Amino acid sequence: MSAGSRFDMKTYMPGKIICVGMNYVSHIKEQDGRFPSKPVLFAKSNNAIIKDGDDIIYPSQTKELDYEVELAVVIGRKAKNIYESEVIDYIYGYTIMNDITARDLQKEEGQWYRAKSFDTFAPVGPKIVPKSEIENPQDLWLKSYVNGELRQNGSTDDMIFKVFELISFISRTVTLEAGDLIATGTPAGVAAFTEGKKFLQPGDEVICEIEKIGRITNRVV
Repeated sequence: MSAGSRFDMKTYMPGKIICVGMNYVSHIKEQDGRFPSKPVLFAKSNNAIIKDGDDIIYPSQTKELDYEVELAVVIGRKAKNIYESEVIDYIYGYTIMNDITARDLQKEEGQWYRAKSFDTFAPVGPKIVPKSEIENPQDLWLKSYVNGELRQNGSTDDMIFKVFELISFISRTVTLEAGDLIATGTPAGVAAFTEGKKFLQPGDEVICEIEKIGRITNRVV
């Protein structure tokens, strides 16, 4: 796919899903307060991808299912060893990802891939907004709701490592291809680190919303 092509959300499937952990000041503060010196990267399997309106399947292996609203970047063309000043030329657009996580597995096993890669653990949508429609990716409000209750409410300006810095950093490790998805972290308010630890349960409706992109809605089954 070239940078000028349009991605069809109905058929969109990224080749790689590269995620950034612990990338919001507010999210660090609700945990242990230890700020990373470099971006913390992990991958999700693309079998985790579902779309707006699809169901999140609650696996029997976890009792602590969590949500994370994230700004996600869709790469428009092959990128390797690019400078921050060049990154905009390699972005196709922006969308929303809900980084569903089995928190107990993440904590017990000490690695993140399995806890974040179960089938249906990456709702994406509702559309991909071309980069021309978002002047500044560091000036977007993002929120999550569970059964109508506001859980997360933050700004992308709170990122520790900004979008262009992240993509430049990642491109120095792996070659990015058209369609690859970069999820850039989540603000405070996830269930694991808030009072009452209101983890997701079957029947819950989860909404992730980002200014200028829209909202994605999924039900836990």
